[in-house]
Amino acid sequence: QLHVMESGGGLVQPGGSLRLSCATSGFTLDYYAISWFRQAQGKEREGVSCISSGGYTDYADSVKGRFTISTEYANNTVVLQMNSLKPEDTAIYYCAARRYCSASVLYWGQGTQVTVSS
Repeated sequence: QLHVMESGGGLVQPGGSLRLSCATSGFTLDYYAISWFRQAQGKEREGVSCISSGGYTDYADSVKGRFTISTEYANNTVVLQMNSLKPEDTAIYYCAARRYCSASVLYWGQGTQVTVSS
């Protein structure tokens, strides 16, 4: 059974960093892309970043230069390193598996809360 699960959320001050992990099981990252989405309270879910099976990466303009997505093949995990965090980054962050970064999402995680506040 294919499964994705997020971890690493929490409370951080503005300017701080967090590292989110998306642990996967039941499939290989050699053939699937992993995306990160986020949904702030009262707002629609938005795409944050994606990494394809071939290593192609994409970022929303709002996070370019601050967030980095990468794949740890040894433990089937995709990491989202978030630096220089801002209050507007506060949201529930979800990881999702899809065949390509432009394809429909096949599997969603449960989400992890990120709160940026002083």
